[in-house]
Amino acid sequence: MEKLVLAIMIVWMLIRIFQGLMDLKGLHQYYELESDTDFFSLNTGRVMEKIGVNDKTEYPEKVDVTFIIIDNKPHLNEKGIDYLCHWVKRLILVTTNKDHVAYSLNDKYSNLDILFYDDLDLSKMLEDLYNDYNVNRLTIQSGGSMNGLFVRDNLIDYVNIVIAPLLIGGKDVPTLIDGESIKNSSELSKLRALELIECNRLKNSYIHLKYKVRK
Repeated sequence: MEKLVLAIMIVWMLIRIFQGLMDLKGLHQYYELESDTDFFSLNTGRVMEKIGVNDKTEYPEKVDVTFIIIDNKPHLNEKGIDYLCHWVKRLILVTTNKDHVAYSLNDKYSNLDILFYDDLDLSKMLEDLYNDYNVNRLTIQSGGSMNGLFVRDNLIDYVNIVIAPLLIGGKDVPTLIDGESIKNSSELSKLRALELIECNRLKNSYIHLKYKVRK
């Protein structure tokens, strides 16, 4: 695998927290950057549920992007999977749930694939994606918990961050990297230093930062 790209979209998380409560000027810049993704994009069923794919009634314009969705609970229902299959080039659903609703739909959609694991190992998943689907570059657009798993396993090469001119605060507000905290000095090797490679000032006081993860 040559590169794994982590696109951490801080605006994406903030807007969904305050969706319907505010109109942040300049937000369209984030969505323009978000749309310029790789041909393979990874997310979670939880995020898909939050953005409402389970309740959509109209199909969007088809995009030439393959979605890899990690969904165990599951968070996606039949309508959500139907919407995604009509939206994206291919939907690869990764799950540890043998009873996931996607299995009942596998024959209905030619662009639906299911990757099952007894226990999810992100390194093994990436190897399978590379070997079976020729995925050598992947954008991750999930929440802080999933970002944290990739960071702790040292699976990230680049980080893109969009900073919005908005102060939130609060102990329960999601961060860029959530999940288990570093608890002692023996775990310091899990920290990831970054090297700034580009800084772009956008309109309306937004900033787009690009980092390389130091290995």
